[in-house]
Amino acid sequence: MRIIPAIDIIEGKCVRLTKGDYNTKKIYNENPIEVAKEFEDAGIQYLHVVDLDGAKASKIINYKTLEAIASKTNLKIDFGGGLKSDKDLEIAFNSGAHQITGGSIAVKNQDVFKSWIDKFGAEKIILGADFYPDNSGGKIATNGWQEESSLELIPFINNYQKEGISYVICTDISKDGMLQGPSFDVYKEVLEKSDTLKLIASGGISAFNELPKLAELGCEGVIIGKAIYENKISLKQLENFILTTNK
Repeated sequence: MRIIPAIDIIEGKCVRLTKGDYNTKKIYNENPIEVAKEFEDAGIQYLHVVDLDGAKASKIINYKTLEAIASKTNLKIDFGGGLKSDKDLEIAFNSGAHQITGGSIAVKNQDVFKSWIDKFGAEKIILGADFYPDNSGGKIATNGWQEESSLELIPFINNYQKEGISYVICTDISKDGMLQGPSFDVYKEVLEKSDTLKLIASGGISAFNELPKLAELGCEGVIIGKAIYENKISLKQLENFILTTNK
């Protein structure tokens, strides 16, 4: 299971939000490049970067920060936040993104998202499946999590798998930034419906002992944000996990 730390960017700074609420912004570092280098020094190879300014503006904003991280580290970066056009994707890839994540666009403009799969290749495109939990598993949310759609989580994922998508970041919004543990039951249900899905767990990671459980479920990756910044999980623990699982 890949360890994928998260860097969320507002005005070029490394921040974290709670449940996607911009009013809860907490700045952890003025220099995201320093943070990325710390991750790389711990043996981490992957990074999840979210352009929160871009998510608000519905277009890529912080591509210079992406470019700086990509040029000063060897991290494989997946980049998301407000990507809405082919031009946005071209800027992201030209700035050093290894993959991009599309969430709201995959709900609101399916034709555009499907065209990205065709144009850039399914391996380069990650489906962002952000959801609010309910009795059916979950309802997909859009627009920086401000809006709930009528789409159900599992059919939403399965429909895009038919289009070639294999990578999916599955985020339980109710848990994001809350440090209350991830949605094991939802991930288990999603993975039971598909044996080819590369599910990346996101939201609520709070302690190191949750990582082996997610790996056991079959998650392909896990995104960790606040748990690292609040010292709930140390970079040393992650380094040891990577060394152990790569043996």
